[in-house]
Amino acid sequence: MVDIELSCGLPPGPDFADLVVLAEQLGYARVWIFDSAPLWEDPFVHLALAAERTTRIGLATAVLIPSQRSVMTMASGIATIARISGDRFRACFGTGATARWTLGQAPMPLNELIDYVGCLRRLLAGDTVVIDGKPVRMLHWPAMTASRPVEVPLWLSVMGPRGNARAHEVADGIIGPPHPTLPSATMVSGTVLDVGENPRESRALKAVGPWGVIPWHTAYAYGGAGAVDALPGGAAWRASLEALAPEEERHLLTFEGHVTHLAERDLPLLEHLDVEGRTSAALTMKVGDPATIRQGLNRLAEAGHQEVMYTPSGTDVARELTAFARANGSP
Repeated sequence: MVDIELSCGLPPGPDFADLVVLAEQLGYARVWIFDSAPLWEDPFVHLALAAERTTRIGLATAVLIPSQRSVMTMASGIATIARISGDRFRACFGTGATARWTLGQAPMPLNELIDYVGCLRRLLAGDTVVIDGKPVRMLHWPAMTASRPVEVPLWLSVMGPRGNARAHEVADGIIGPPHPTLPSATMVSGTVLDVGENPRESRALKAVGPWGVIPWHTAYAYGGAGAVDALPGGAAWRASLEALAPEEERHLLTFEGHVTHLAERDLPLLEHLDVEGRTSAALTMKVGDPATIRQGLNRLAEAGHQEVMYTPSGTDVARELTAFARANGSP
C-alpha cells in the first residue's frame, strides 16, 4: 500500500451519493465534491445526501467558489454539512477559473479569495464581522445548526507561487504544490489498465479523456486562438467550436462536458493524450497496471504530498474507483 492518503473527487450529480457509498466501502479516506453552478448540481445538497448514507468517509469540497455564494450563505451551508456529517467535513476554496470562464468572466483575484475565507473563518467562529458596511454574525439559535465555533478545516486550492505563499494566512491546508508548513493534497486523473490492455485502446482513452482534454479548453479560455493552436490538434478543435457560436457566446461551449463527458469535437484530441507518461502530464494523469499506479502515487508522496485526490471519469466511474483503490492495496 502506498504511504499517502487516497481520496477521490467527483462532480455533484445523480450518482454522487451511490459513488460515495462505494468509495467508503473501498477504503477511500475522503470524497471531494466539485462546485461550478453552470456545470453541475448544488454540492451542498449532494453532500447532505451522502452524509446521511455514510458513517466514516470524509467529505470535502474541491472547490467552493466564493463568487457563487455570499459569505453568510456559505457559512450557513458549511455549518449545515458539519452538523449532518458529524464533523467529517472539510471546505476548500479557489478562485474558480473554470466556473468563472463558463460565465465569460475572469477568475476571482487572489486578494478577494483570501479576504473572503478570512471573513468566513470569523463567522464560523461566532465573531461579528462587517459586510457591506454593517456588522453581521451567524444568528442561528443553538438548536438550529452546529454550535459556534463551527470546527471545519478551511483549505485553499492554490496552484501558483503567490497563492502558496499566502495560504498560511487563512488556510488549514492546500490543494497544490507541497506547502512548507501546511498539509498538501494534489489531484490526479487516470485509469488502471486491464491485463494486456493497451493504453491507446478505446476504453482507456475514453476513461481519461474528459480530464485529458482540459489543456485545450483552458488554453483557449485563457490564451485564445494562439494558445490553443499551438497544441496538437488545437487549430482543428478551435475551428470546430468557433463554427458553432459567435465570438461573444463561445465561452458557453469551451468547457462543455467538463471532466465528465467528451464533446464530439474533443474526440480527435484523444490521439494526442500522453497516456504513456512521456511528458510532464504524467504528474497529473496516471495510466498503467496496478504496479505503475502505485509507483506514481509513491512519487507524489516522496514529493511532499500527504493526500492524493483521484478524479475518475469516463462511462464507468464505479469501475475506475474500484480499480484505483485496489491498485493502492484495497481488498
